[in-house]
Amino acid sequence: MMNTIIKYITTAIIGLGIPSLCGASVTFEGSGASHIVEVTPAATSGLNTVYVIENTAGLSMVYTAQSASSAVQWQRFSNLGGAYAEDVTPERSGARLTLPCEASDMGYIITEGSSRTCIWVVNYSRHQFAPMSIAPRPEDSDCGRMAFTFEGAAAEIPFYSITGRHMTLARDIEVRYQTLSFNEDAFVYSPADATETVEYISSVLSIPAPLCNTTVTVTGDRFLRAWNREISISSPAVEVTAVEAQTRATQTPRDADNEQRDENNGLGGSAPCEVTFEAAVSDAAIFTEWQISRQPDFTTIDNSYNETEFTYTFTDNGTTYVRFTANNADGTCPYEGTVYEVFIGESKLEIPNAFSPGATPGVNDEWKVSYRSLVSYQCHIFNSWGKQLFSSTNPAEGWDGKVGSKVVPAGVYYYVIEAVGADGVRYKKAGDINVVGYSERNNGTSAGTDE
Repeated sequence: MMNTIIKYITTAIIGLGIPSLCGASVTFEGSGASHIVEVTPAATSGLNTVYVIENTAGLSMVYTAQSASSAVQWQRFSNLGGAYAEDVTPERSGARLTLPCEASDMGYIITEGSSRTCIWVVNYSRHQFAPMSIAPRPEDSDCGRMAFTFEGAAAEIPFYSITGRHMTLARDIEVRYQTLSFNEDAFVYSPADATETVEYISSVLSIPAPLCNTTVTVTGDRFLRAWNREISISSPAVEVTAVEAQTRATQTPRDADNEQRDENNGLGGSAPCEVTFEAAVSDAAIFTEWQISRQPDFTTIDNSYNETEFTYTFTDNGTTYVRFTANNADGTCPYEGTVYEVFIGESKLEIPNAFSPGATPGVNDEWKVSYRSLVSYQCHIFNSWGKQLFSSTNPAEGWDGKVGSKVVPAGVYYYVIEAVGADGVRYKKAGDINVVGYSERNNGTSAGTDE
């Protein structure tokens, strides 16, 4: 028996075919004919048009045939689909066929020759948008979504395909509220209007959790909007609980040409490395903390800062991890930001043994160590009589081979360097510096070693 029914339905559907757009159309007559919205449904529905009529009472459908002699079959179908369509008898005057609209929603199939027009008619008066109240629903809200209890009428408007498949007509109800939007250029959160569009509302409405205190206004629907009869209702003030933040890290650049660069393109490189961390937070972020750890899972927090912005100097070899955390007043919406990895490479110290100040300007005319990740540095240069000619605590600084404004004579000089690397390596270096010949004509009178 079941196989027979299925076979019958399948045969009937095949017999109906997919409606073709032959140019014929249905129009409406009556006092409410101006309050009709035409919706083009998905092609899979098999329908040409869905007509939403504010009130079908007193309205008639009109179909104009190709000629007064054309044979026209007019049928109606319900949620069972076109396979169960039944014939209806319109009034006919020549090529004009007229059929009164029914109070209930209904589908219609109009067949003329080899073409069919399939429509669905919705009596909107049976699906009124009539909101009564909207109020926060804390039990169904969380840090990502905010729920509201909705009372009133805004339910789904169903229609049915030619095969009887249940489909929904979107009401396009607008839910407006205020939230915060992040401005990347200014690096701040600013007030912004938000709008969510929902197909329909049952008893609960859910929207993305706003980031600031706000009211929520529900306005609808698309059909009342088309008829200039929109209705709105607003909630009481809603207190924000959701927490959001944006972070960034900026490393202070150094342009010393004698500091060895690390191939790592991320944060860090050569110590001491200074990085500024910043966080922009939403309104509900009451508790804020930057955390620094040597462990990627932050099992142990080595340092923490409650400010949203701070600058930290990294001096330890290896990787240090930094992240921003935040929470609201009652601790229910924790936030953890991007984990920044700052890698400090092993220390290095390489010392040149010769240079030629004044010989060729811009070429090897300054004595500088080549280094990386030195956190402590002392350098002293002496002449052969033990007189100190130069000293520095900055490895980026070099000696130009001068005492005062005069270049020292060619010869052997001596350096003593003590330094400590970020990896704990201690350097104690001493050696010769050979100052090679220069042009007195270009550089003036040389300074004696006893100056």
